[in-house]
Amino acid sequence: MEIIDVHDSRFLKFGKVLPGNFKKILALLRDTPMPEHGTIYVGSDTRLEESDILSAFSKDYYGEMPVQIGYCNGHNQKLNCLEYHKGNEINMANEDFVLLLASFFDIENGKLDTSKVVAFRVPAGVAVEIYATSLHYAPCGIHGSGFKTLAVLPRNTNEEIPLNPDDPLLWARNKWLLAHPESNEAKTGAYIGLMGENIEI
Repeated sequence: MEIIDVHDSRFLKFGKVLPGNFKKILALLRDTPMPEHGTIYVGSDTRLEESDILSAFSKDYYGEMPVQIGYCNGHNQKLNCLEYHKGNEINMANEDFVLLLASFFDIENGKLDTSKVVAFRVPAGVAVEIYATSLHYAPCGIHGSGFKTLAVLPRNTNEEIPLNPDDPLLWARNKWLLAHPESNEAKTGAYIGLMGENIEI
C-alpha cells in the first residue's frame, strides 16, 4: 500500500497541516505511559491540558469551544476500525506515524469498502487537523515501532454512553464507529461496517 506524506496535495481532501511550534506539548507527550502491547487511549489528560495550552487550542482551532487534550499510545499495524466525530481532530507525535483515512462520503448503506482507505505518513513534530468528514482510527507505527500520538477533540468526545439501538454506529459520545469483522471491537458488539481487507502497515 502506498504511504503518502501529509504535505502531498492528496491529503487536502482529508485534513490540513497546521503551522506553529508544538515543542512544549510534545515534550509533555513524551512523559505519557506506553503499553507493552496494544494501545491505550486517554481522552483528557490534565498534564497535557495546562491552562495556556488548552486555551490556545480552544482559541486558535475551535472558535473558543471547550476542547480536550489526550493521547493514543501503543503498538498497532492494522486498520481494524474507522470512526468519525462531529468536529475536527488534531494529531501530532514525537515520531513518524501513519494515519489510515477514508471519506465519510464513501460510506454506502452503512458500509465502507476498505479499498477506499488511504495511508498518510505524518512526520515527527508535525501537527495535522483531521476533518470531521474523514474516517480515522488508531495510528500505525512505522516498521513495527510504537507511537505516542496527541489527540485534541471537542470536550467529552469518546466518553462511554449507553448504546443506542436506533443508531448502531454510535459507539461512544460523539464517536460513530465502523468495525472490521476481524477486529476486537467487532467481537465486543461494535457495528461491522468495513468490508474487504483489514489493511496492515
